[in-house]
Formats: sequence, structure tokens, C-alpha cells
Amino acid sequence: MKFEAIKDSLSAEQQIRHAVLLTFCDPPPSQCSLLRHISYKDWKKLLHWLDTSGLALYFLDRMLALQRSEMLPPLVLERLQQNLHDNIARTQSMAAESNTIHSEFQHAHLSYASLKGFSLWPLSAPKPWLRSQLDLDFLVAEDHIPEARRILEQRGYYLHAVSGKSWEFKTPHAPGRSVKDLYKPLPLSCIELHAETSDQSYPSVLARKHELDFNDVSIPVLSRSDLFVGQGLHLFKHVASEFSRTAHLVEFYRHVLARHHDDLFWEEVQAAAEENPKAALALGVITMLTTQVMGNFAPETLTNWTVTHVPARVRSWVRLYGCKSVLASFPGSKLYLLLQRELEREGMPSKRSLRKSLLPRSLPPAIAHTPPNETVPERIRRYFMQVSFVCFRLRFHVFEGLRYLCESVKWRQGTRRLAL
Repeated sequence: MKFEAIKDSLSAEQQIRHAVLLTFCDPPPSQCSLLRHISYKDWKKLLHWLDTSGLALYFLDRMLALQRSEMLPPLVLERLQQNLHDNIARTQSMAAESNTIHSEFQHAHLSYASLKGFSLWPLSAPKPWLRSQLDLDFLVAEDHIPEARRILEQRGYYLHAVSGKSWEFKTPHAPGRSVKDLYKPLPLSCIELHAETSDQSYPSVLARKHELDFNDVSIPVLSRSDLFVGQGLHLFKHVASEFSRTAHLVEFYRHVLARHHDDLFWEEVQAAAEENPKAALALGVITMLTTQVMGNFAPETLTNWTVTHVPARVRSWVRLYGCKSVLASFPGSKLYLLLQRELEREGMPSKRSLRKSLLPRSLPPAIAHTPPNETVPERIRRYFMQVSFVCFRLRFHVFEGLRYLCESVKWRQGTRRLAL
């Protein structure tokens, strides 16, 4: 696939990020050579994006596998290697906590399965210690949520928030996370339980779960088709929001390539997707977006019932804004609202109104909780962090809101032409 048209629509900074993403292709295209000619200042900017996109350690591992580590400046290589060292320890600590929770859930005879995270090994994430993972997610039968809550509370977690069928648990006085903490082996501070409805009129994915031998422990995971559909829906949810982590797209890309010639698998995926009314469209959008950014990769046994049925106006959004969305800096943009409007036309209502998405009326949540025996300097530093975060979010809402309003005018003009 030729990437010249994409290049013309990207800023210089986004072209560098795209070159990073293309290193995961096999073989890497000529555009990757751009990385040989960027300045150290550009590398510093790129490192921040690699951190927030979740790609930093994947990129290091890929460059080592390609035997192209000489393309990385010594300080950049040293920093990434230190991040890898820290993340290995962090992943081991998280895996140990995960194993303990699995053991207690199984001892209590809960009906549950691990979601995302370690369950993506080995196809999407062949080396779990390269993945940027901050929490653990479990799908739990709705009737077993109270017992799962009791187990987590006995381990020191408390119920932080409930949103729909998702229950978020945190540890008391969990430290505020920053980019500098992404790889440090800090104690696990967040677990999410997602309740599967007890309504028997809906198919149960827990009834189809499999066992995965991971880290010398047998853990329940979704069936291979449910895992793929869930992965696609999760990525789609983030693409249709302010910020999507590019690492998730690479993991999806790897998963598809690993199953490329398995026709039986794609038949199973199609059957599983029929249980969710938005799954085919979601998978179509993600497959189309990944193809645009990284080239042709998906088999016809996937595209012929997903990509081919993506509505014209949604296709137009992917073509105009998809690559920019994938390569955006944290905290992202509000151009997803244009996609949200088109999805609503397809019967996918949004959780928040356009007005609330453009300028929320409430302040953002606290990013750092009050520690025990807090000193005055610590309190001042915590207040300063919170004020800085509020200003950061306010700036994002103002500037991205104005950008959205400008782009929405162009979008309306373009979609009128589509209707003609």
C-alpha cells in the first residue's frame, strides 16, 4: 500500500509517529528511514508520545528484532532499556497479584473470566512485559459480583465508582499516576469488574470461556472468538472517544495476522459478532482504519462482512480523520464527535450529549488522593498538581472545541456532497 496520500495530510510530528507505526509491518516500508534523520529534540517529543500511546517497549523490542537499534540515539536507547527493566518488575508484581485474585475467585467458585490484559497473550502481546498495563479487568456473572467485591475488599481494595455494569475498585491513598510512573513497579491500585447480565435471554460468553495456562497458573479467559470481538469493540470504543492508545491498534493488527489463514476462526468470529448489534460495524471501522494506517493485512473472511458494510459517511470520517486520531498526542482531540454524530445516524446513541462533550460542566476528578499524615508541603504539591491538571483539561476543551467547530463546518459541506 502507498502511504503518500497519508503523508500529505499529516504534520511533520505525525509523520515521524507514522514511521514508528510502520516499523511493525513486515517488511517495514521505506518510510521508516525517516527515523534516521530526526533531531534529538524530535526524539524527546517522540518519547513522550511513545509513552502515552503504549508503544514505547513494543517499539524498542521491534527495533532490536530488526537489528536497527543503531537508529536510536544512545540516550533514547538507554532510557527505553531502563523502562523495559522497570516494566519487567512491574509486570511480575502485577501477575503475582493477578494470580492471587484468580486463586481466591476460583476458591469461591465464581463464574468469571479475565478480560484484556494478560488474556491477550500470546497472539496480540507475545511478551506481556512489553505491554503498558495499569489495572486488571474481569468479567463476572452478575449474581457473583457481591462475592467478588467481598474478596477484593478483603485484599484492601474499596469500591471507587459504579458505571452501568462496571465496578471500579481502588486501593486507599493510591498515588497519582504520571507518565514517569508508567513503568515503575508500583503496587496495583485499580481493578475493574464488568458484570455479565443474569438475563438468560442473552447469550452468555462466560458459558463459552476457555482456560489459559499463564505464568504457571490456569486462568479462565474468553473463547478465542469472543476475545477477538471484545478486543475490536474495546478499540472501537477508544477510537470513538477523545484519545485512543495506538498500542491497541498494533495488538489488533498482530491478532489478525496470527489468525489470517484460519477460516474456521473467522466463521466463529462472525457468529459471535452476530450476538452484538454493533460488532460488525465496529470491527469494520477498526479494520478499515488499521488498513489505512498500516497497509492491507486483513483476510476477506473478515472484511467481506465488516468493512464492506461500513456506511459511506463513516468511511469518510476514517479516511479524513482516522490516521490523525491514531497518531494524536494525549489527551487527543474532539474530532471523534464527528464520528459520534454519524454513528448516531446508524442507531448507536452516545452516552453524553454533544454539549457536555464539548465543554463539561463539572471539574475533573482528583488525580491524587490525600495520603495519611500529609505534611503541609505535600498538601501544597498535591493542590498544585490538581490545579495544573484542571488548567490542562480546560485548555484542551477550549482549543479542541474550537477546532471541532471549524472542522464541523467542513464536514457538513463534505457530507452534503456525499448525499448528492
